[in-house]
Amino acid sequence: MSRVWDGIITGGAVSEGSASDRHRLADAAKAYDWTKVLALLRDRPELVNTTRPGGSSLFAPLHQAAHGNAPPGILDELIRLGAWRMLPNARGERPVDVAERCGHRRAAEILRPVLLRRVPAGVLAVVQTHFHAVIRGRADDLVRKSGLRLPELGPLLEIPADETIWFAVPGMYGGFAYRLRTDGVEAVLVAESWCRVVGGSGQRHEITSRGSRLVAEGFV
Repeated sequence: MSRVWDGIITGGAVSEGSASDRHRLADAAKAYDWTKVLALLRDRPELVNTTRPGGSSLFAPLHQAAHGNAPPGILDELIRLGAWRMLPNARGERPVDVAERCGHRRAAEILRPVLLRRVPAGVLAVVQTHFHAVIRGRADDLVRKSGLRLPELGPLLEIPADETIWFAVPGMYGGFAYRLRTDGVEAVLVAESWCRVVGGSGQRHEITSRGSRLVAEGFV
């Protein structure tokens, strides 16, 4: 399964057709129309963790499923399609937090994150801050122009160590591939970034709670 952090939260950063698909998905999820949600996601599974362009809540389909107390089969299918249980909304709530706030205990049990990696929350938050600084150091103008939501690292704890998440930056003709190499207090995030139309643009950073370090460049 391809892992993608989709940072699009404004309509102007994607084509009209892509923005329309995102609105249709958000509308169906808000209406708890799970048949339509699943049909849309089976056609475009890369949108499973997206939010409404221009929206303020940053509710992805799994947040709406938690809010609407969706049947267990729907929750399981969304997760199978790649929905992240560690994805926060604008208030910092994961889907399980939304379910618990709404009193949906059965849904909360299904939505409780199953973590394959362990990093203290504070450590992960600091690593994330340093990662965002690396992104802005390479592509700040493009990030600002598209109004991108930078990657949250919580979902990395849900996926195996050998899997990478891709964050595309519109206008960069590339982006950032990142993975958590090691766990614990000494967790190391490895981030590789490049522009595919510029030879030798590749950079590899190792990022810890102490900061970031450029360890390779000139590839791609």
